[in-house]
Amino acid sequence: MSRARTLARTGAAVVATALAGTVATSPDSSWYRSLDLPSWQPPKAAFPIVWTLLYADIAATTGIALDRLEKEGDDRGRRGLWTALGVNLALNAGWSALFFRAHRPGLAAIESALLTASSADLARRVSRSSPAAGRALAPYAVWTGFATVLSATISRRNRTRA
Repeated sequence: MSRARTLARTGAAVVATALAGTVATSPDSSWYRSLDLPSWQPPKAAFPIVWTLLYADIAATTGIALDRLEKEGDDRGRRGLWTALGVNLALNAGWSALFFRAHRPGLAAIESALLTASSADLARRVSRSSPAAGRALAPYAVWTGFATVLSATISRRNRTRA
């Protein structure tokens, strides 16, 4: 597979995830606006900026690693990375559906913890093929870890509503 084709595939997967998450997200809903949110939550405008950068990072770094694995003839490693990426992106899009659509912040926090573990695993897998790409992907795991703490805090502060 050529580098451009790999990037097109990882990019398409990430764009599909971003679109699914965007469709499920409703920060202007009356339900969300009624939640007791912590003072340290980033401003609403920060989320699309951070996620756009992270999604580009995911597409590029996994693309680099997949191309390296192909060049090395590591079909098992490539399949494993594609699977890890698919699981990660499904968890990623699923958070928005659980939190904003189902109004289940507690479940969203648990799902976010799974996403954090998946993001760390994705960075680890990418690092095996390209240490530099793996380091570049590390902020994704850090951000999802922060999102887990934020989700759990929102859940705790709104227990009577969950």
